Amino acid sequence: MHTSVGQTRLVLASASPRRRELLGQLGLAFDVSAADIDETPHQGEAAPAYVLRLAREKARTVAARNPGAWVLAADTTVVLGEELLGKPHDEAEVRAMMGRLSGRTHEVQTGVALAGPTGEQSMVVRTRVTFRPLSAGEIAWYASTGESLDKAGGYAIQGKGGFLVATIEGSPTNVIGLPLGETLELLARAGVPLPWSKP
Repeated sequence: MHTSVGQTRLVLASASPRRRELLGQLGLAFDVSAADIDETPHQGEAAPAYVLRLAREKARTVAARNPGAWVLAADTTVVLGEELLGKPHDEAEVRAMMGRLSGRTHEVQTGVALAGPTGEQSMVVRTRVTFRPLSAGEIAWYASTGESLDKAGGYAIQGKGGFLVATIEGSPTNVIGLPLGETLELLARAGVPLPWSKP
């Protein structure tokens, strides 16, 4: 992909195809350089602190090897009550997660961080998602599709998992993995030229 936004190079510190697609839809040009960090939550770490810490670590790691560039990073988790629901490892875990989320409201929290030549900015974005009451058949079918296995919380609202959701309060793109409105605010505050900015 083309490597500059105006005269400012932008790097997305993520291997997520969903984040690449969301950012690319805006007409932004960027490179991709994933950060390999330990994503284990700290003992007693609350969800907002967890996603913010990981987003900052990803941004700093990639910024260190891309001097002069702005580096955008994000980390998303699903929170049910006080529990963080990560990526399920198999169909059985997907079915268990779907059973717990069925008919209930959870939060999707994303930490977004931007690190670059003049410093660092970050924020946490929260979206409330309520699932429909799901039948055992619906849960088993969705688990069998394989769509869940690389998704926090075990579902993809932009895919087959859209049928699971009754209501959303907040940013829908946050549920996919990158809250676009808030991300654009960070880029604009940092002075990164946006596609609609006047030259």
